Amino acid sequence: MTDFHPSPRYPDPAIVSVDPSFDRYRIGLAKVERLATGLRWSEGPVWLGDTRSLVWSDVPGNCMYRWDEETGVTSVFRKPSNNGNGNTRDRQGRIITCEHLTRRVTRTEYDGRITVLANSFEGKPLNSPNDVVVKSDGSVWFTDPSFGILGFYEGHKAEPALPFNVYRIDADGSISVAAQGINQPNGLAFSPDESILYIVESRATPRKILAYDVMGGRSLTNGRVFIEAGPGTPDGFRLDVDGNLWCGWGMGEAGLDGVHVFNPQGKLIGRIDLPERCANLCFGGLHRDRLFMTASTSLYSLYVNTQGVAYA
Repeated sequence: MTDFHPSPRYPDPAIVSVDPSFDRYRIGLAKVERLATGLRWSEGPVWLGDTRSLVWSDVPGNCMYRWDEETGVTSVFRKPSNNGNGNTRDRQGRIITCEHLTRRVTRTEYDGRITVLANSFEGKPLNSPNDVVVKSDGSVWFTDPSFGILGFYEGHKAEPALPFNVYRIDADGSISVAAQGINQPNGLAFSPDESILYIVESRATPRKILAYDVMGGRSLTNGRVFIEAGPGTPDGFRLDVDGNLWCGWGMGEAGLDGVHVFNPQGKLIGRIDLPERCANLCFGGLHRDRLFMTASTSLYSLYVNTQGVAYA
């Protein structure tokens, strides 16, 4: 269990303005809270506003958990989870999940049934779907690196049958390659107006966050490096309504474990320092102003003075 002692001080020294422009997003009487701990590797948080709860994955733990905002109680949401990783909701409120073990993307229906959205492409099995977002037109976009087939800890060991692509699932169920040639694509998210798709290239040296223009709502063009991570490790991220990227970050060094916040020009403006590496995050709460952070063995939260983009 990671040692965590919330600061007795306001403002919380774990919230750092790297640039004065970040000050507007800080709340002086809000501090980092740890909501749950004791997991193996936390990933893929998704906020369920209708039940005031958060669902997230413990990938090697083969379990999805649910944290209840009213009671503060953590319970099992789904076990086994097929080594579920990234989660989001579609425009009808159903949970979309990337599963390592079964190498598929699924949708949880209102009655709990599981619908498979994708498990292969051109007759070959997917590698291990990792992270997923849903666009306003209902299309589902997901990354497919090989992390879940590298061994038995987070899935089942196997050889990749496909390149490490980013895919789009259209409303009619058809699947197409949205982006290719990325060295292990990981987290992804759209800009607030959905004109840009950001994608983490997690095995580039240094690691990178790429940006692509979205043409006609369907195709990606003008791929470019948006952020070079240096010694850091970006994983998953979400955007606020001002277009800032709130990125899970870490590498076990001072100032690197936690969340890094970049403005729409790619400039680092703020940090949330955590005692462990943060993989992923999402906005939630009544006003989408509570940042939930899945960080290695724990789940943390922080109220911020902005709102997450509604789709995330």
